[in-house]
Amino acid sequence: MLAKLSAIFADIKFQHTVFALPFAVMSAFIAAEGMPEAEKMMWIVVCMVGARSAAMAFNRIVDARFDVKNLRTQGRALPSGRVDMKSYWLFLIASSALFIFAAAMLNSLALYLSPVALVMVFFYSLTKRFTAYSHFWLGLAISIAPVGAWVAIREEISFVSLLLGAAVVFWLVGFDILYSCMDMEFDRENNLNSIPQKFGIKTALWMASVSHGFMVALLFALLQPVSDLGVLYGTGVVIVAGLLIYEHSLVRPDDLSKINMAFFNVNGIISIGLMVFVVIDCVWV
Repeated sequence: MLAKLSAIFADIKFQHTVFALPFAVMSAFIAAEGMPEAEKMMWIVVCMVGARSAAMAFNRIVDARFDVKNLRTQGRALPSGRVDMKSYWLFLIASSALFIFAAAMLNSLALYLSPVALVMVFFYSLTKRFTAYSHFWLGLAISIAPVGAWVAIREEISFVSLLLGAAVVFWLVGFDILYSCMDMEFDRENNLNSIPQKFGIKTALWMASVSHGFMVALLFALLQPVSDLGVLYGTGVVIVAGLLIYEHSLVRPDDLSKINMAFFNVNGIISIGLMVFVVIDCVWV
């Protein structure tokens, strides 16, 4: 059992929680106008872990028949036979239950919205079957992190949380387009949809750049007087813009060899780095 659990955590890339969790932390600090209560932060983290684990488990289950055909994904737990479908479903149910329980420990609104959040994060995994804009649905699913954290702290959905959520949407759209470039030919052969598959690599890279431009604009929109964030946060956004420019410089239509570096390394630095600037701005400035 432990071997299967270990294989599942490796399969869903548990460490990639780093992409969404920092935005939940940012939102919590902005909502609290300083340091949030430790207990609330703990349950926000548990919510994030539960929701993401459930979403990734659902993705692996519904995409298993495609993963077995794709050289890039054949080594995943289900296609390789290291984990059976029943175990994956049990993990999905347990992760969903953990998320709902953690939401209940936060407040009533978080509990009421928790099934809606699960439907949203599950739905993304089905979108490649009928729309080239599945990247948008992934962004919408991940944007639940900052909006949900705001609900956890203030038991409301605010304009500021939606603005931060919108920035997350365009961030995810941009780098998911980059990542999906690697599967363009596979998607065409298996009737799966994506922006690279529909428009080609060159146009897809341009659309990813535009999307990241919108992200930066939305982040700047969070400066005072919209929120209490000031110069220090603004400096962080400028650094994020520079990192995004660097990310796009790594990927060219005729050379996709550095996509993994652009996807994992740069975006991890972006999310964690911006979180640090937000936390310092909220607590010490």
